[in-house]
Amino acid sequence: MKITVDVDCTPEEARRFMGLPDLSSVHEAYLSKMRTAIDQGITPDMLQAMTQSWGPMGEAGLAIWRQVLDHMGGNKK
Repeated sequence: MKITVDVDCTPEEARRFMGLPDLSSVHEAYLSKMRTAIDQGITPDMLQAMTQSWGPMGEAGLAIWRQVLDHMGGNKK
């Protein structure tokens, strides 16, 4: 036996019904930062922070990324 239930509601109503938190303020903050990054361009500080968050080993991971990017850019040391 198969039972199908169709619920006609908005995403907001579904979120409230399921008891999920309202993350619209977090979403707005994220969009604001993304707009600022697009308007100002990518700065070296942003690149460093981004690669640090990607790197599994913190500063050591950042050093590896820096070395890879230097080799790709022709800045061999």
